[in-house]
Amino acid sequence: MTPKQRVLGACAFQHPDRIPRYDDFWSVPLEWTTRLGSPDEFTDVAIRVPLEGTFVTRRRSLGEGQGWRCWVDEWGRTLRTRDGAYFYEVLETPLADATAIDSLQFDPPGLEERFLLGCPNLVEAQAAIAREHERFCVFGKTGGPYLRSSFVRGEAQFLMDIAGDPPLAQAIAEKVGDHLLRVGVEEIQRWGLQDTGMWIFDDVAYNSGPLFSAKSFERIFLPAYRRMIRAYKQAGARYVFFHSDGNILPLLDMLIDAGIDGINPLERRAGMDPVELRRKYPRLVLAGGVDNTDTLINGPASRVESEVKALIDLGRDGGLIIGTHSISPEVPLDHFMAYHLTCQAYGNFR
Repeated sequence: MTPKQRVLGACAFQHPDRIPRYDDFWSVPLEWTTRLGSPDEFTDVAIRVPLEGTFVTRRRSLGEGQGWRCWVDEWGRTLRTRDGAYFYEVLETPLADATAIDSLQFDPPGLEERFLLGCPNLVEAQAAIAREHERFCVFGKTGGPYLRSSFVRGEAQFLMDIAGDPPLAQAIAEKVGDHLLRVGVEEIQRWGLQDTGMWIFDDVAYNSGPLFSAKSFERIFLPAYRRMIRAYKQAGARYVFFHSDGNILPLLDMLIDAGIDGINPLERRAGMDPVELRRKYPRLVLAGGVDNTDTLINGPASRVESEVKALIDLGRDGGLIIGTHSISPEVPLDHFMAYHLTCQAYGNFR
């Protein structure tokens, strides 16, 4: 099987030749590639995202100095970070004044610069996507109406809107969701994703549960999700996956009813047990399941192998793409090797 055949077969609950894989790396050290080969061998899935921001044309540098760097990003936020830091601080958001929501004009979804993927022109970008289609099962990606609304409004302020002014929060979420919908449809059409689909990334939960009540989710966000998923499938997307960190169990029935086909990353520390999820949702595609915050970091290798084998057994008849939330520099090479080699040997179903 090709990676695309393998992944789509698993999504259709067909028996794959081997367990399909999806992993995302913060970085891949040279030692890893020396001992294990190309990072392309670690995954069957590639997820590509355009410049989906609401204000792509506002992007600009605001300068550097005294160890700081400041800029305006594609969401219109003013950000700063220190040299060598991984995260950034938000200094200003474009919708600090909620009364401006009705007049706020987002950049058009079809702007060519959204789809360059770091290439100098669209021709080369399309060629890059074509090469990825040959090597991987390629999906598109957008954010979701919660997290991207918090980019535009500000994280703390948007959570206060959800609690104190639900109509305003819904108006923001629906405006942002409609923007993401249109960008996502452009991805499907431009990148030939009709036979694969889309992933919606929206971190709506932490370890103990959602960041807001199920009632607030249903009122404020679910209408936007329904429109996004419906539009993606009408544009040809075969599968729509939902990614969120944390425990999304109180929201999962609503997401499935809205049309979600699969979920990721199944964080074990948050109670997202793949075995229990398979029992309760026998036709939900599971993507992830390898514990990257405890098992892969702390080991030992025998524990990694045991956890990975149990997941592989769960995916022998399809319905599972094995993987982690992400591979950070905290993961020792020997533990990743135990995961990788177990997938290669035990996960080979031929």
